[in-house]
Amino acid sequence: MTKTPDAARRSDRSRRAILDAALALVGEVGYNKLTIEAIAARAGVGKQTIYRWWPSKAAVLLEAALALAGDAEAGAEWAGFPDTGDLAADLKYVLRATVDEFNDEKYEAPARALTAAGATDPELGARFTEQLLEPQLALYEARLRTAREAGQLAPDTDLRLTVEMLLGPLTYRWLLRTAPLTHAYTDALVDGVLGGVANVTAR
Repeated sequence: MTKTPDAARRSDRSRRAILDAALALVGEVGYNKLTIEAIAARAGVGKQTIYRWWPSKAAVLLEAALALAGDAEAGAEWAGFPDTGDLAADLKYVLRATVDEFNDEKYEAPARALTAAGATDPELGARFTEQLLEPQLALYEARLRTAREAGQLAPDTDLRLTVEMLLGPLTYRWLLRTAPLTHAYTDALVDGVLGGVANVTAR
């Protein structure tokens, strides 16, 4: 008896092939030169298959970025954000992992292309921020809020500003390649930022 093909499994394989193709191509040619036709050819599917699931290349890239982030999280040793009670150690752990990801060719090329695409395509940028960036920033804020409630940070600490003080210099160095991204650099960032917002009475 011939086994009936699993349409759902075949569909999942095609979807993943499309997302992988989009990430590979955007890293190779950039967002402006990326086309649905090229994605379809790389994935081995018809372009109508892509249009059946996504309205545009921006939509494909957004889902691909979310899938890439999900893969990175699945490979991490922690889920969410670690809370060992030592805020500095937790932040250093996460930022070191971020540096490792930025330095990994698998993530770097598509991440750079997506960042550039978000800067030139307002709709993609807004959706990228809402669906990918904001949830990640919220994890940092939640961990800092716990530390503030524990008296480890000054009561008036601006949580979002503190997150941006941590991630802004890291992103700047990564985007402009002003200097190598190292664990020592992120450790220094954490020490410097926390030195400014720590609760002096708890020191």
